Amino acid sequence: MTTTKQSRAEVTAKFQTHPTDVGSTPVQVALLTERIKYISSHLKTNPKDYAGERGLLKLVGQRRRLMGYLKSSNPALYQKMVKQLEVRK
Repeated sequence: MTTTKQSRAEVTAKFQTHPTDVGSTPVQVALLTERIKYISSHLKTNPKDYAGERGLLKLVGQRRRLMGYLKSSNPALYQKMVKQLEVRK
């Protein structure tokens, strides 16, 4: 199951800072995390999908850069995101 409008809306609602927020750093990180989880599960069943693996690595790098920005700009929110999303530091 890929990310649908419904699942994206749920994630956005959970991490948005105000009612019209759809692109802040926490929302982007949460959406990337959902995509990473989906692709990771896909790669467990399809281990030779090298293009998918490359896409996964690009997403992980993008999330890492966003988390680095979040850590430098708002450390408290960074810690909260790490706990909520259960990602490694």
